[in-house]
Amino acid sequence: MDKSKLQLYGTNWCPKSSALRNYMQSKWVNFEDYNVEIDMEANLKVRSLYDGELKFPTVMFGDDFIKNPTVPKLNEFLKKHNIV
Repeated sequence: MDKSKLQLYGTNWCPKSSALRNYMQSKWVNFEDYNVEIDMEANLKVRSLYDGELKFPTVMFGDDFIKNPTVPKLNEFLKKHNIV
């Protein structure tokens, strides 16, 4: 997991994870996509952020992260990190 890249932690079946994934792809945002159900390292990473609970989708850049963002909140996060 490269801290210098935007990361999305979610699942394939989660509508919010899919919506964020599709939105970022439509805007040509480069990100790493982790499925917390099949990637145990990603699962543990997310749990470490939320006191052992698995919460997704989570978008992370460096040590900064947001949980279940709306598109406007995601855009703020991306701008904050000079990604868009």
